[in-house]
Amino acid sequence: MRRTYTVALFPDPDSGYVVEVPVLPGCVTYGQTITQALQMAEDAIVAYLSVLQEDGDVVPREGQNVTVGLGRRREAMLRKVTITVPEVAPVA
Repeated sequence: MRRTYTVALFPDPDSGYVVEVPVLPGCVTYGQTITQALQMAEDAIVAYLSVLQEDGDVVPREGQNVTVGLGRRREAMLRKVTITVPEVAPVA
């Protein structure tokens, strides 16, 4: 199954980028460069969705509107990430 999600990349004050996936609460990762941050985001999303599947939960789809909270941050870059979710066999 293929899914596309919006990710928000926040410049880290020290270096690199913190990445959050707004539609997947708690799905957060980090990368030193934008390229590495996006790769880490793909890995984090696949892991997050695999756990949902293992637990028997629904894999969420992203809607047309995505809300990104900046908090104290001043800026964010938004990118789309398309991943393939591995099919997880149900636990007996």
